[in-house]
Amino acid sequence: MNWFGKKKETPSATAPRSNGSGGGGGGGMKAAANTVVTLREAILTQDKREVHINKKIAAMVTEAKAKMAKKDKKGALFAMKRKKMYEAEIDKIQNTKMTLETQVMALESATQNMETFNAMKSGTNAMKKIRQDVDIDTVDDLMDDIKEEMEIANEIGGAISQPADPLLYGDEDDLLAELGELEQEDLEAELLKKPAAVEDDLSLPTVPTSRLPEQEEKDAAELRALEAEIAGM
Repeated sequence: MNWFGKKKETPSATAPRSNGSGGGGGGGMKAAANTVVTLREAILTQDKREVHINKKIAAMVTEAKAKMAKKDKKGALFAMKRKKMYEAEIDKIQNTKMTLETQVMALESATQNMETFNAMKSGTNAMKKIRQDVDIDTVDDLMDDIKEEMEIANEIGGAISQPADPLLYGDEDDLLAELGELEQEDLEAELLKKPAAVEDDLSLPTVPTSRLPEQEEKDAAELRALEAEIAGM
């Protein structure tokens, strides 16, 4: 029975350690974690007690059989009573274990919920911090600055790309008018040139002064035929 008493002191001895650490600034999650450890230790203790009592039950069954073999009915009955007592203790231990395991599950679920809550809260705080550093007005100001800088850069680029020769900045209309005048002067000068040069270039074919041989032979034949016709009249 001293073994049971020693094990019963374990939860009470660890309980102050759990409470102290929970209240020592570790926060609710740390206290819950320590409590889960304490509960699991208590469950382990109950498991050991259950194993020990089951051995006692088996021993009482063996003792009752031995008593009956010796015709010691009173001793066998006493052994069976002790067996019933141990079985009742087993029921208590199992109920205790169920309670402890239920608490462990509840604490683990609560701890998980707390971790989830803290994660969500941390995310929300981070978003608030970002929004404080970069709000809509700051973004609008930044975009205005970017547009302004782009316009300045375009103006600078346009100024750099312009030709440096001041003669190239003249009015194009004046230059076109001057070019037209030059073309008109060239045209007038061309029209005022003497046409003799043009006539010299025109070479007409020479007219032949003598008849071609074929034409002469043809004319002679026609003449002879005419003479014969006259002679026959």
